[in-house]
Amino acid sequence: MADKSRARAAPRRSRPERRPQPDAPRRVAFDLLRAVDERDAYANLTMPGLLATRSMHGRDAAFATELGYGTLRGRGTYDAVLAACVDRPLDVVDPSVLDVLRLGAHQLLAMRVPSHAAVGATVELARAVLGEGRAKFVNAVLRRVSADDLATWVARVAPPYDDDPLGNLAVSHSHPRWIVSAFRDALGGSLDATAALLAADNAAPTVTLVARPGRSTVDELVAAGADPARWSPVGAVLPGGDPGDLAAVRDGRAAVQDEGSQLVALALSRAPIDGRDERWLDLCAGPGGKAGLLGAVARARGARLIANEVSGTRASLVRRTAGHDADVVVADGRRPPWAEATFDRVLVDAPCTGLGALRRRPEARWRRRPEDLPVLRGLQQELLGSGLRSVRPGGVVAYVTCSPHLAETRVVVDDVLRAGGAERIDARDLLPGVPDLGNGPDVQLWPHVHGTDAMFLSVLRKH
Repeated sequence: MADKSRARAAPRRSRPERRPQPDAPRRVAFDLLRAVDERDAYANLTMPGLLATRSMHGRDAAFATELGYGTLRGRGTYDAVLAACVDRPLDVVDPSVLDVLRLGAHQLLAMRVPSHAAVGATVELARAVLGEGRAKFVNAVLRRVSADDLATWVARVAPPYDDDPLGNLAVSHSHPRWIVSAFRDALGGSLDATAALLAADNAAPTVTLVARPGRSTVDELVAAGADPARWSPVGAVLPGGDPGDLAAVRDGRAAVQDEGSQLVALALSRAPIDGRDERWLDLCAGPGGKAGLLGAVARARGARLIANEVSGTRASLVRRTAGHDADVVVADGRRPPWAEATFDRVLVDAPCTGLGALRRRPEARWRRRPEDLPVLRGLQQELLGSGLRSVRPGGVVAYVTCSPHLAETRVVVDDVLRAGGAERIDARDLLPGVPDLGNGPDVQLWPHVHGTDAMFLSVLRKH
């Protein structure tokens, strides 16, 4: 008789559940997007910390950085594509799921990642951070995205250019429509120039360094592997690598600073004034980049810089940056503690939307709203008025914003000048060698023309 125990089917052993294994760079990029969404974090400040805590270097760090920053830049375009691939409005999709989908879309449409690898690796990430059920949803959506390339998708989801040029540019270049409209206005209505500016916003900027006068030199930075900047006599461009590897940067004798920021600070120092030249003021000094440069220039010329900042935390950054080259004051620049007509030169680097630095802060285009402008413009007018009261007759005030929006630039200066007591001088004369500065007297720098942030500069002389 056969052994009944052998005749019975052996019980099946259930397979142990496989734990998802997302690769580290994609997890870093996901964590960056969640920090930006959940905590209003700044990508350019958050990413270095993420890479350091995960001990990520070299190619993995470069991949994570491109994936995270590129996804933030391209969010508008990718959301338009995803909306065509998802059977519900995107605003009801869980934000974490949407961020994973955006990461997948960037790999499929804008990175040199094979489609099967982009989908597979992103689904594996979804399994780890979202769970198996939602990972299946991610898989289905990304397979639809992978059916066409970026140009084909844009042609399908963007409004026709001939019918709606601003809408087309907004989708194809991934900027909110109101920003596209503001850029067009600042560029005199040119749609071609607007498209060039939007494209420049989506290109990763070069790393530009400043050699602080009296503490470092451009020659030292060049010897360490940098190239001289085009127009700033204290600037250098680092073609690759970590600026922290340079001794001058580690020691605080040089720093990362956009060439446009250097140029507008140097312009103030070059402006002709009547009489003494001993007391300089940076009215809104935090976090300290321009104060560090101006303080060094002032000291070399026998003058002294007062660096004022309303925030105690940011004032600490100014102290760290400027060192012994500036005296730091914590005060509201609209109601300063010093007497009127005290200073010979004043920098008013006013808080603004930051629309001129979207290539460095890719999340800012989605964070800012048109309703931010009236509040900021009121603050800008108050600060410029305070700057003019703080400067003596014959002295100069430089009004600077990292935004080309007309409401934050020429409109502010025009409104303040209606009260009288000061006049514009031609700021173009203060940026020697820099081309394409327009008709003046104000200066607007552009990423697509000058390779700098979109810095605005107006220089006023007090009567």
